Amino acid sequence: MHTFSTTSILLLLSLTFSGCSSLISSATGKMATNLSKAIVNNDDPATVKAGAPAYLLLLDSFIEGDPEDSGILIAAANLNSAYASVFVEDEARAKRLTQKSLNFSLQASCLKFPSTCQLEKMKFAEFNNAIQQFGVQDIELLFTLGASWAGWIESRSGDWNAAAALSRVTTIMQRVVILNEKYKFGQAHLYLGVLNTLLPPALGGKPDVGQQHFEKAILISKGQNLMAKVLYAEKYARLVFNQELHDKLLKQVIKTDPHISNFTLTNVLAQNKAKALLTSGKDYF
Repeated sequence: MHTFSTTSILLLLSLTFSGCSSLISSATGKMATNLSKAIVNNDDPATVKAGAPAYLLLLDSFIEGDPEDSGILIAAANLNSAYASVFVEDEARAKRLTQKSLNFSLQASCLKFPSTCQLEKMKFAEFNNAIQQFGVQDIELLFTLGASWAGWIESRSGDWNAAAALSRVTTIMQRVVILNEKYKFGQAHLYLGVLNTLLPPALGGKPDVGQQHFEKAILISKGQNLMAKVLYAEKYARLVFNQELHDKLLKQVIKTDPHISNFTLTNVLAQNKAKALLTSGKDYF
């Protein structure tokens, strides 16, 4: 996995498959929404891995039929990014899928705000101004843009030019928090928690800020999103060498029933991750 693996996949899974509100009014909306719910509430990752490619092709067919349907573009961006991050190990393939995801989200943004049609090429100040155009009614598009961009960066972990775009993801997620911090059960806080704990303080990391975001994400999701605790342990507790907090969080995850509506698939993956972290933690600390 890449630098952002625990973020883009394990974050995206808890929100991507929960249904795209923009799709509900379309002819394919009911089917897409029901399928999304079936995926997010599935407790067998292997089944999802085997079945998701068919859904990817289906979304491609919808886009072929109507390339200006922003709802379909958003759904396709989400699923391509999540699938690539969670299930694809081949680096070249992951890059293709995450590029596709980013292209879909940029296309949807361009349709909504023509001034953002060159968003990825803008200088940061111009980019920042463009992001401020997004209002509460655009939060689904804005979050998808940030999540797909994070997945794109993840698949290019050795590319410093890609890593330079992390500040853009931060800007997007900060805007989401301002607009509605509870959106998608506080997922933007979870992204910001990881972003602030990627580096130690000496190199510019802000673990204290990251800790606040992790705790806010757990609070907003009422502890139902077990991946929030796993990321809190992996990214923050390990960074500050707090083994007591690390083990406490992971043991809480392992003993919790993962079958929670909208979180089941993510929670199963979180428990698998928690077990691995507890084992490796014996050598880490």
